[in-house]
Amino acid sequence: MAKAAVQRIKRKLPERIAQVRGDRSQRQFARDLGVFQQNVNRYENGTTPHTDFLITLATKENVSLDWLLLGKGRMRRSR
Repeated sequence: MAKAAVQRIKRKLPERIAQVRGDRSQRQFARDLGVFQQNVNRYENGTTPHTDFLITLATKENVSLDWLLLGKGRMRRSR
């Protein structure tokens, strides 16, 4: 995959994190995930999230990592 394509995909990640958060405040979302609100803010503003955060988000929010990272498939995983 070309570097430009990777950058395009990475630019969408903050939008998808915000979409998972929905109507919750960043503070409440961070509490629900057990992380600091400052981290959620940074990730929604374009800082690349740590792997631990992504795994926690996917697990606790029942979100597909393919959708979260690549925008492929459905947002919610099948149970």
